[in-house]
Amino acid sequence: MHFSGILTKKNNAMQCTLSKVVKFEGKGLHTGLFVHMEIHPASINHGIVFRRVDLPGEPEVPAVAEYTVSTQRGTTIGKGDAQVSTIEHIMATLFALGIDNALIKIDGPEVPIIDGSALGFANRLSESGLEKQNASSNYYTPERTIYYKDDKSGSEITIEPASELMIDVTIDFDSDIIGKQRVIFDNNTDFLTEIAPCRTFVFIHDILPLLKQGLIKGGDIDNAIVIADKPLSQEDLDFIKNSYPGVLKGDLSRGYINESGLRFKDECVRHKLVDLIGDLALTGKRIRARITAYKPGHSINTIVAKIMRNDLMRSDAIPQYDPNKEPLVDINGIKKLLPHRPPFLMVDRIIEMTENVVVGIKTIGINEGYFIGHFPDEPVMPGVLILESMAQVGGILVLNEVDEPEKYSTYFAKIDKVRFKRKVVPGDVIVIKMTLTQPIRRSIVYMKGEVYVGDSLVCEGEMVAQVIKNKE
Repeated sequence: MHFSGILTKKNNAMQCTLSKVVKFEGKGLHTGLFVHMEIHPASINHGIVFRRVDLPGEPEVPAVAEYTVSTQRGTTIGKGDAQVSTIEHIMATLFALGIDNALIKIDGPEVPIIDGSALGFANRLSESGLEKQNASSNYYTPERTIYYKDDKSGSEITIEPASELMIDVTIDFDSDIIGKQRVIFDNNTDFLTEIAPCRTFVFIHDILPLLKQGLIKGGDIDNAIVIADKPLSQEDLDFIKNSYPGVLKGDLSRGYINESGLRFKDECVRHKLVDLIGDLALTGKRIRARITAYKPGHSINTIVAKIMRNDLMRSDAIPQYDPNKEPLVDINGIKKLLPHRPPFLMVDRIIEMTENVVVGIKTIGINEGYFIGHFPDEPVMPGVLILESMAQVGGILVLNEVDEPEKYSTYFAKIDKVRFKRKVVPGDVIVIKMTLTQPIRRSIVYMKGEVYVGDSLVCEGEMVAQVIKNKE
């Protein structure tokens, strides 16, 4: 079964969830705790959310980058007292299979390690079947190239805009056992057979101190590739033989300790690809980009995921005005909704309106009357009129739901936290976004306003207004 195609623009344009509950159980790699985990179908735009059912109140942690709390030996997300660690393998699987929405109920602090790969998750989830949902998939493509380098480790990741997902991963260890390896993941790659089976790997000299301290309580030869690239002392050999009987065969002191050998000759870099996919899935969207990663690890992966997440939230938040599109409400429709008239009508078009958000447009020309005196040699739109344009756009959101809106007016009751970022001058087109911050009660409206010129924030503030019927 071929799954990588669902990551591209060509397939699976609809959001997906599971068709039924899928259950897993096993011990955590680091805690050694035996954990039960259930992955449930979830509604449109729910995203991936973990729920700690073993904690009071069953707190939830959304699987998005801003909730990353640790990248030590795996990726951990947390919110308040609730944390879930080693999430990268299940996140990579959900992302690769195109599962946008799922609720993961777990009764412990760590996702089961299974065999150290994503194969167990991928097999069970793919067999369960997916359910398409009646909503378009949400994609992220950066507007410009994102580059990040960790000077200390030499790791670097580049994210470039592209029409579909392609990931190019290179690892380069100072080890004659692993050496330099490279793998490319694109629309021709089968995640289930080529990537998911690849296990996590460790150098025995890195984890021996942790093993001796009892810190890797769930790790064993069955859920990791163990590499000895330096000669082991007799003391270390004796410790491994006594603590993990049957692991070492003969006099082996260098090389891959696992008796079963590798599943792929480049299994190590393929597993790094699994980790990278899982960590970048914390953007919370499907991704269309060309990703080039050199020596990736959980730390740099999640830093880049946060950068992508911030870029995504910023691009989602800034309304875009396309003059080629027909307005949702033109100037004649606006005059039916607002009592204002020129020269005090401060909105020309409405380009977007939902239950809680409205976006309006105001084109600023030199013929505006206030430019005569504000200022003769330096024309600037007065800040109070920018606020007035915000109030009028917000008033349209409210009055659109009122019978005979022309008989009502919206009055300021309070303006707070207003900040002006740059001046507005003739030739600017201001885009005004107003968002309800509380349900409307007793004709009192609470709104947050943002005004943009292009991608630049001009003004922001909070306001309270009251809708009052005009006197006959």
